[in-house]
Amino acid sequence: MAFDASAALAARQKVQNFLNAACTGNLDLLKSKIEVTACNFMGFDVSFSFSLKVLIFFKLELGQQLGEGKGLAGTVADVKDANKRGALHFAAREGKTEVCKYLIEELKLEIDVKDDDGETPLIHATRQGHFATAKYLLDHGADPAASSELGATPLHHAAGIGNIELLKLLISKGIDIDSQSDAGTPLIWAAGHGQQDAVKVLLEQYANPNVETDDNITPLLSAVAAGSVHCLELLIQAGAVANISAGGATPLHIAADIGSTEIITCLLKAGADPDFCDEDGLKPIQVAAARGNRGAVEVLFPVTSPTQTHPDWTIDGIIKDEAAKQQEEIRSSTEADRPKKMEPQKQDVVKVTPEVKKKSSEAKSVGDDAFKRKDFLVAVDAYTQAIDLDPTDATLLSNRSLCWIRLGQADHALADAKACRALRPDWPKACYREGAALRLLQRFDEAASAFYEGVKLDPENKELVNAFREAVEGGRKFHGTDKQNSKE
Repeated sequence: MAFDASAALAARQKVQNFLNAACTGNLDLLKSKIEVTACNFMGFDVSFSFSLKVLIFFKLELGQQLGEGKGLAGTVADVKDANKRGALHFAAREGKTEVCKYLIEELKLEIDVKDDDGETPLIHATRQGHFATAKYLLDHGADPAASSELGATPLHHAAGIGNIELLKLLISKGIDIDSQSDAGTPLIWAAGHGQQDAVKVLLEQYANPNVETDDNITPLLSAVAAGSVHCLELLIQAGAVANISAGGATPLHIAADIGSTEIITCLLKAGADPDFCDEDGLKPIQVAAARGNRGAVEVLFPVTSPTQTHPDWTIDGIIKDEAAKQQEEIRSSTEADRPKKMEPQKQDVVKVTPEVKKKSSEAKSVGDDAFKRKDFLVAVDAYTQAIDLDPTDATLLSNRSLCWIRLGQADHALADAKACRALRPDWPKACYREGAALRLLQRFDEAASAFYEGVKLDPENKELVNAFREAVEGGRKFHGTDKQNSKE
């Protein structure tokens, strides 16, 4: 039996409409959607008039008929989007407390249900700063320490957005103040986002100012990377160590790269060593000079010991020497180290009939419309339907890759981009898509290679040329300090 793309997309749209009702907080609309769902499962026409109260009253009697014995609540709980987020996730994310109350108290939905990323409704509410909704969920039994697949708890998100009211509420629940996620503790999140008030509250609750991630990232290093002098001062007052190293670089190297004279001065007062060399053998003053940060060079010059690699040990001499080295590195990256041309991969021959192509085109049209509305999840679903029908169309993979990028799903974006390049290895846009995904993953060297492949195919494409330069610059900027996997 041929797959009916139109029917499948229509079904998915019904799911989206149901979840949209939860998002908007329109409780009457949501109840009507539930009523329609119940009627459909029972075999009644949608126009058949039932009041919600009657349906709930007879829930036990209907239980064997709704969703193969799942009951009304089970049927509603099964309505989810592509990321396994249900009505309660969406209502919590949008701060619709009344909808949450209805779903939890009347339909008895599971309060700590997790989506595909392992996130609970409480995590969604906290990330968006919805205090009333988060408090309601906590008051009704939500786990305050529930963590996502990446280890992030509601406390991490409250710290990251700097919502002090939420932060104090969660701390009052006895959560581990130093709980680790892939991107560190709540204090590291707060410092990394420049949330000085959150940093202050966490330190007052005895958060460890010298806690480290697996990649040796500390709150102080995060504060410096965020360019936050206020967070840095609070951490130093709390006993944070200034002479630490992550990926071979110290906070002083990062400050020199950024060019903040205020942060450099603060670190030097805290005992930071200006003569510490990173993994490339560079002192902070050399990093500042390479970036053209003259002010930083001037602050570091009086406290830095001369190096043999700079015969002219003056401010101007150091800047001149480092600028020359930078130019040589750029020449090397564009000439001597040009990436090898990607060999086209052999593809299995897939025959797509005109009828199937037409259905694929219909699904693509739905995806294009959703993309224009910035409804990227619906667009992904539509493009997936189109790809299933016609796996030979590289444009579909390119479009879905872009949707994944807009959703922040870099791994999915990269997989689609690679598949797209395999289908059309000489298409510049495919190279751009791969480079964009790699850039989002902060794999700058590989991103530069992908962009450069595109430039060779289309030398006049300014977007590709600029992207290549930015990737090279990004790699240089984060070299030695960005080896952590930033997942937040």
